[in-house]
Amino acid sequence: MNPTEEQGKTPAGWLVTGAGGMLGQDVLARLAAAGEQATALDRAALDLTDADAVRRALEHHRPAVVVNCAAWTAVDDAETREAEALAINGDGPAHLAAACARTGAVLLHVSTDYVFAGDATTPYAEDAPTAPRSAYGRTKLAGEQAVLKTLPDSGYVVRTAWLYGAGGGNFVRTMIKLEGLKETLDVVDDQRGQPTWSADLAGLLLELGRGALAGTAPAGVYHGTSSGETTWYGLTREIFRLLGTDPDRVRPTTSEAFVRPAPRPAYSVLGHERFAAAGIEPLRDWRAALTEAFPEIHRVHEKENPA
Repeated sequence: MNPTEEQGKTPAGWLVTGAGGMLGQDVLARLAAAGEQATALDRAALDLTDADAVRRALEHHRPAVVVNCAAWTAVDDAETREAEALAINGDGPAHLAAACARTGAVLLHVSTDYVFAGDATTPYAEDAPTAPRSAYGRTKLAGEQAVLKTLPDSGYVVRTAWLYGAGGGNFVRTMIKLEGLKETLDVVDDQRGQPTWSADLAGLLLELGRGALAGTAPAGVYHGTSSGETTWYGLTREIFRLLGTDPDRVRPTTSEAFVRPAPRPAYSVLGHERFAAAGIEPLRDWRAALTEAFPEIHRVHEKENPA
């Protein structure tokens, strides 16, 4: 195919960046199960900080939908390495948005609850004022702003929080490991949020991308978290229950007991009005999702940590 023919290709299929990560793996699995054609690009295959590489990748593959699962997620490290985090979380989405504008692709960009101050008492609406309190939050907000500015009609920001799954390191997997190592666990009980299974979020991204292509889901900000809410303490008690052990081995404590370089939001509960308005069912209750996810997560843990 000559360059002219390549440039004139009709956009088709999906392209997933950050394909090697927990969410990226689940997005690819969900797309395959749905019969969708997908191109997987992990960090080694595509450096999002390289604008020319991003442009070439999209011009070559010509996807109809791009799902950006790539991110700097080391929250504490970002406090002292903000420029590096910004290159991935801010410049990367900006490069993707510019390339999508050139090729006509829809961009689904995954963001975070850390763009908010975390001091609310009722769920954050999609249009609530942002006020990040950490370097990580600032870099993620920069990515959001770039996507929405460059792609006002085809850019989608999907904020998620408290993400867990079988394919990567996360709180649920850590608690499963610690249950076998410690008699009791002290867990923070003054931070509230919505534990969200990465496979559930992957399904939501599939529906949103299809809605974008069909013209039934307007561009803009959406919140992709489970329904309901709990604390890290409440989540850990549920994990212990699913393990068949005594939840009372988990003891509540405060954030002051676990001081970290980056401040954690005290309140990370997000509202889901825009998904409902687009005719897409918001995610189910976090307990139901965890119950379904748990056998696979536990199986992976036992495989990686044989007795």
